[in-house]
Amino acid sequence: MTDTASETDTASETDTNISPEMAAATGTEIARRVSFPVTDSDIRRWALAVYWPEEPPAHYLRGDAPLTAPEEFNPFAWAAAEVTTHPSGAVGEQNDPDSTEKQIGVAGPGLTFMLNGGMEAEYGAPIRSGDVITGVNRLASYSERRGRLGLMLFTVMEDTWTNQDGALVKRGRTTLIRY
Repeated sequence: MTDTASETDTASETDTNISPEMAAATGTEIARRVSFPVTDSDIRRWALAVYWPEEPPAHYLRGDAPLTAPEEFNPFAWAAAEVTTHPSGAVGEQNDPDSTEKQIGVAGPGLTFMLNGGMEAEYGAPIRSGDVITGVNRLASYSERRGRLGLMLFTVMEDTWTNQDGALVKRGRTTLIRY
C-alpha cells in the first residue's frame, strides 16, 4: 500500500501544464504600444466620461497647463501611434485558452476552459498633456494549484506604462486561470 501511495505522490508531483518551453518564455514581450501625445482635450473628454452624469473636478477641465489626467486615463483607448507585436506574428483568437502562448510562438498547454482571475494596478507618475506613453505587455509568470476540477494554471500578464522620461506611469497585472 505504501508503494501505491508513493507512486500517486510522484505522479502528482510531476503533473504539470507548464512545459519547459512555456517556463523559458516567462518575461517575453507580447506587445508594445506607443501613444499619440496626450492632449488637454483627451483628458477633458476622459474626465467627462468617467464622472458622468456628475461634473468632473475642475482641475481636469481647466487649469494650469499641462492638465493632469485621472489615474484611470487610458492613452490607448482611441488609437495608438505605434503597435509592435511579438515576431512570431501569430494572433490567437480571443476565446482560445492557448492565445497567450500562440502570440509569443510557444505551444500552449491545450487546456479547455479559462476565466479572468483578477486584475490589479499600481500607479506612478501622473499622465499630463504632452506626455507620450509607451506600454509594454509581458508574460510575467506561470503557477499552478490543484482545485476541485483538477490542476489549474495561473498565467499573469504585466502591462507596464512609462512616459517619455522613462518614469513609471502604471503597472497593471492580469491573471488568467485555465483548467
